[in-house]
Amino acid sequence: MRQDSKVQGGRAKFGVAASITGARPERRSLGEWIHGEMVWFDKFLKRWLVRIMVLGTHLAIAITAFYFAVWGMARGKVYDNIADIPSRECGLVLGTVPKTDGRSNQFFKARMLAAANLYKEQKVRYLIVSGDNSRNGYDEPSEMKAALIALGVPATKIYCDYAGFRTLDSVIRARKVFGQKEFTIISQKYHNERAIYIAHRNGLSECVAFNATDATGAIMWKQYARETIARVMAVLDVEFLKTEPKMLGEPVYIGEKSPPVDANPLPLR
Repeated sequence: MRQDSKVQGGRAKFGVAASITGARPERRSLGEWIHGEMVWFDKFLKRWLVRIMVLGTHLAIAITAFYFAVWGMARGKVYDNIADIPSRECGLVLGTVPKTDGRSNQFFKARMLAAANLYKEQKVRYLIVSGDNSRNGYDEPSEMKAALIALGVPATKIYCDYAGFRTLDSVIRARKVFGQKEFTIISQKYHNERAIYIAHRNGLSECVAFNATDATGAIMWKQYARETIARVMAVLDVEFLKTEPKMLGEPVYIGEKSPPVDANPLPLR
């Protein structure tokens, strides 16, 4: 009997142990479940917020560094006063169109006026108008040339670059296609600084820029926001990606012995 009782007791104890180790956990109430989920989500959120904040901080530092790298490279090479800017054989007018969304484009007018004034003051002898001509009905170089002629610049002094799809294309093509090592870039200041950066990082250290007047109104805030992104892309293109122009082509010679072949631009719209 004692032996049986021991066995039975052993079984009883074994059964209790089994019930303890193998039993299903007690069901939590809805409130406990919600609390547990909230605790897990709070830890998850904090962990990812820290990662996002670290990534965002590094990104902000990189963007700021890229922005001021462009600005620093352009110091002393960008001019507001036409009397101060050194003379160059050729001016490079960066592309834009006379109208955007049916409205007059302030940037276009200011750039054309700045380019015409540089020519009249004999700060440049020739002008390259560089822009996009990749779509039907969209021809920045011809529009710019027509505007410059209307401002008194002879057609024989204006050369069209129809493959200036980006600022990088325009600057590098001025060297590799049009044969210019020292030239004056003409656009608004924010744009000129980026163009000078691209020029100098591509071995064109004698290039300078003349600032056309900025537009007025809210459009400038949009341009500044766009310029921040454009400067990041410029640094990536020049320093890391080693980007080349989309196309180059046959050399174009500038001078009295090689007048432009497109001396009859489209009528100004």
